[in-house]
Amino acid sequence: MTDIHTTPAVTVTLTSGPAEGTIDDFELFYARRALERFRTRLGRQGLLDLLAADIEEGNAFLRECARTSEGRFKGGTTVLTARGISSSAFLAWMDGAFSGGDEKPLLAAHPEHYVMGTDDIGARVVENIGPHVSSFYMGGWGTDEMAWAATAEELLPEADFPRKMSSNLFLADGTVIGRALIQFGDTADGFTANLTVYFPVTCPDDVLEHHLRHYAVEFRNWIVTAAAARG
Repeated sequence: MTDIHTTPAVTVTLTSGPAEGTIDDFELFYARRALERFRTRLGRQGLLDLLAADIEEGNAFLRECARTSEGRFKGGTTVLTARGISSSAFLAWMDGAFSGGDEKPLLAAHPEHYVMGTDDIGARVVENIGPHVSSFYMGGWGTDEMAWAATAEELLPEADFPRKMSSNLFLADGTVIGRALIQFGDTADGFTANLTVYFPVTCPDDVLEHHLRHYAVEFRNWIVTAAAARG
């Protein structure tokens, strides 16, 4: 067993003890378990109450970015390659997860997922966008508001990526604070996911960078959970 953790001054190596795994594996397991406990104890409304001030601040920041950007966006793309499950099987699981009324598998995919569900406005998400906690909605598939997706530079050929979804990310007052374009194409043993997100051009670059990382974490975990659910 080899597990080495290094800082500029200290090196720590796990040489014996646990049956298998690394210290990082153990820490991740316990962090997830603790997080699930807090989510469960607080509940949906408890989390919203706890984060109310953060959400107000985060939404105000993103609203100002949208105002100063005057409808202009910048984007970035995370690309994932999955093996052992098709895109149709994964997307069927996703549809079921979002429509099934159980937030747990959706929230578990990322430590900074707080609320995912549907209310009178639409599909609601409360999560971090960069360092800012935001409460926003997704929607607009197939509507005139999605005309931007048809001419997006990131749009991939229909023949290779036939499964596409696009959405505006908007606040409860209608302010569009982002966009998403996700595209899936099957391969011989799985699929490729191209996950593009856009934010107002005046948003700091680290907001975009962190959401590309956010995509990588949440979609990796959703794909693994979807595959496990299929047995």
